[in-house]
Amino acid sequence: MGKEKYQKIIENLFKKSPVVSASSISRIVNGSQYKKQLIRNLISKNRIKKLTKGFYTIHDDTSLAVFCFKPSYLGLQDSLSFHELWEQETIPVIITSRKIRQGIRKIFGMNVLIRRIDKKYLFGFEYYNHDKFYLPYSDIEKTFIDMIYFKQKMNNKILKNMIKRINKEKLNSYLKFYSKGFREKIMNFYLLNQN
Repeated sequence: MGKEKYQKIIENLFKKSPVVSASSISRIVNGSQYKKQLIRNLISKNRIKKLTKGFYTIHDDTSLAVFCFKPSYLGLQDSLSFHELWEQETIPVIITSRKIRQGIRKIFGMNVLIRRIDKKYLFGFEYYNHDKFYLPYSDIEKTFIDMIYFKQKMNNKILKNMIKRINKEKLNSYLKFYSKGFREKIMNFYLLNQN
């Protein structure tokens, strides 16, 4: 297969998927050297952009990095903003169970925060329509739990707005996965801020 044909197939891959991995490109292209050269050429021609090591996109949205750290979801302050519980702009906050370095990473020259969570707590997210993509955001109940789990500060207004929108049954079903002490802490927060 000629170089142009490979390039066309790979460019079509980027039209179908917002994020493409180097391993997906490897399945199309024979030979790792040619794969690397092809990726370098596409980057230098501004046809694709590197999100993180081994992951590429044609889009400018830093939130797409969530697909580079699977299993993962967007949460904490990012989720508060998405659910319109917080009016401040925020950076993407990716919560993953992968054993990777936590903290701030630069993607497209912008900050993205990576937080790690035990895989038994990796639930409570749904794919929501965000601009032109479906991205995994924690739902309101899981965001509430995670804010307390990660010891994030919330002002009274945010807490009260959040609690008004919490489905108590769903919250209780999520809390079954946590220790008794943590469950009590969450329920105390919930009850104290209900009024």
